[in-house]
Amino acid sequence: MFTESILIENLRNAGLRLTPQRLAICHLLINNTEHPSAQQIFEHLRPQYPSLSLTTVYNTLEALVGLGAIHNLGNDVSGTIRYDAETTPHANLICTTCNRIIDYHSPHVQTLTDEVKAQSGYQITGARVLYYGLCDECQQKSSSQP
Repeated sequence: MFTESILIENLRNAGLRLTPQRLAICHLLINNTEHPSAQQIFEHLRPQYPSLSLTTVYNTLEALVGLGAIHNLGNDVSGTIRYDAETTPHANLICTTCNRIIDYHSPHVQTLTDEVKAQSGYQITGARVLYYGLCDECQQKSSSQP
């Protein structure tokens, strides 16, 4: 997993100024397990940084994705792109009702990555394993409704 200082170093290497807003975005990504969207990051940080723009959030996220420092998880079931700072091999479980995303760590994910690399000859720079379904809370809610 990348640390906040590694994310900041990636931004520096990309030639981006290390503004307080960009530093706050890095801090939020590392200290958040919710897999936030750009809009969620913007709404969370805007009260502390009134000059923060949604464009800055998107540009910072895309720079970090391009550097391989974070993952773009693609669209959730609502069509919103979510981001993950956990870049070690793992799966993401996405609830199709509440859009909650959790990390699922298993040595099998790394084993699969190693297998794909060995058999394909690819230099693997990243992977995404997504499972869609219903989380425990949504299952309980749906089973308790008449």
